[in-house]
Amino acid sequence: MLTQLDNFYLQKDEPVRSCLLALREIILKQDENISASWKYGMPFFCYKGKMFCYLWVHKKLHQPYIGIVEGNRIEHPKLIMEKRARMKIMLFEADEDLPVETIEAILKQAVELYKSGVVKVG
Repeated sequence: MLTQLDNFYLQKDEPVRSCLLALREIILKQDENISASWKYGMPFFCYKGKMFCYLWVHKKLHQPYIGIVEGNRIEHPKLIMEKRARMKIMLFEADEDLPVETIEAILKQAVELYKSGVVKVG
């Protein structure tokens, strides 16, 4: 049976769907402690149970993005704050190749916040 999480991806049109699914794979392979879950009606990824990042589509720009929960602790030119206090997002063009190296560099920085204890886990 399909879950709400499955349906989130299935309800998207191409090329957004493929872009989001590719992003999901990239996120999950960063660390064995990252797991996918459904929270607040969105696909979230947790590090050892602690909210880590999420996927969404920007309402105005209609671009898929990764939201980094502790984004305010990471400085990177591709991460934007908009009107958020804590989270930053990285936007993607759904019909272009994903900048995998950049995504992985940002995710590694984010994982390090949890591993190093800057963000308390469990």
